[in-house]
Amino acid sequence: MISIGSSKTITRGLLAGGALCVAFSLPAAAQVKSNETVEHGTPTKQVTVQRGEVIYVSGNDVVIKMEDGLLRDFFNVPESTTVTVDGKQLNVHQIKVGMKIEKQVITTTTPRVITKVETVTGKVWHVNAPSTVILTLEDGTNQSFKVPMNQKFTINGVETDVFGLKKGMVVSAQKVTEVPETVVTQQAKMTGTMPPPPPAPKADVPVLIFMAPAPAPVETASAEPAPTKLPKTASELPLLGLLGMLLCGLYLFSKVGRKLVA
Repeated sequence: MISIGSSKTITRGLLAGGALCVAFSLPAAAQVKSNETVEHGTPTKQVTVQRGEVIYVSGNDVVIKMEDGLLRDFFNVPESTTVTVDGKQLNVHQIKVGMKIEKQVITTTTPRVITKVETVTGKVWHVNAPSTVILTLEDGTNQSFKVPMNQKFTINGVETDVFGLKKGMVVSAQKVTEVPETVVTQQAKMTGTMPPPPPAPKADVPVLIFMAPAPAPVETASAEPAPTKLPKTASELPLLGLLGMLLCGLYLFSKVGRKLVA
């Protein structure tokens, strides 16, 4: 990723046999000698880390739950994308649900300036003041060049304009272009850990149950059936006395009744 800033153009010229400074717009068709240099600045680095857990995998589609709880869908993950787990490179088809993934992205930003120097040399063949000059190049061909407005020239210590150029003067012109750029590169690295294996089933272990000894049986006297006859614990004399008193009462009651009638 390259960010290109504004360019700066510096044009310099020299005259063989005299002091001539000239600024030309060099056409693409001219025989131009080009030299390019690149000056790098101090790079800066920024590291970002993202972590999450795989909750869904189907083919090349993966859903990851990030640390902040957000779900991120990754569709059509390239086969070249790998995750380093225990020193092994796993592709998208080897990713498992429950895997923890960490993505580290290193962003490096490097400023630089590209300096391009274009040089053309020729002999003044014709001057069309104030805008153009025609030079005869080293291969014998003539080429027209545009002269910037208000361009000044120094010839033998005397400053003049384009009107001071004469046929036969040898001119060497340079066009220096400086283009500042910002180069941004990113390096991503993903590591992961496999989910823990499921717990192994527990083996059947015999369980000893300690029981208290049963209490000794207690002998209890069995209840005897109720007697069908009353026990002979008393005599019949009270019964006879009661019967005698009853008879005496009847006798007295009958006697008093006869007296009342008489």
